[in-house]
Amino acid sequence: MSALIPEASRWLCHDPDGTIRTGDTPPSLVFPGSFNPLHRGHLALADLAAQRFGQSVSFELSLANVDKPDLDTDEVRRRLKQFKGLHPVLLTRAATFIAKAELFPGCVFVVGADTAVRILQPRYYGDESQMFQALDAIRERACSFFVAGRIDRGQGFVELGKIAIPDRYQDLFAGLTESEFRVDLSSTELRE
Repeated sequence: MSALIPEASRWLCHDPDGTIRTGDTPPSLVFPGSFNPLHRGHLALADLAAQRFGQSVSFELSLANVDKPDLDTDEVRRRLKQFKGLHPVLLTRAATFIAKAELFPGCVFVVGADTAVRILQPRYYGDESQMFQALDAIRERACSFFVAGRIDRGQGFVELGKIAIPDRYQDLFAGLTESEFRVDLSSTELRE
């Protein structure tokens, strides 16, 4: 197994200088994503989140994903190069937010509105009951979500206030308004 591939129940930290070390103290502000590619919107949101919470942001790159194939070592290396001199990147195999919450209890996850919408879709859990169980488990681990708006090709700009969040989970989500943060750029568009 490559030194870049963590065990399922562990995480590694790729520091900005390129050093890879075993994860020790869980960070309290984590920005998960595929970062394919990393762009100025990601960096601007990380800076804003760091200011808002008074803490540094660690990016998280999961080698496993619910919707996509696992990343191989070469692809992980390619994506990590983007962060050189910028931010630490946590390498995990946590494909779901419940798995991320188990690795990083007490964490605030920095996400885009598109990710927040997926967090609230029962199909990612099996059904609505399992989604509620996962959200309850995330709450039990004292984790929450800090949501930035995103442009959606079909719906325009989507921010937290436009996302249907069940009443009993409103406390898990805080967000930025469009006037606080808007960067109309996406990794998908950059790849196209």
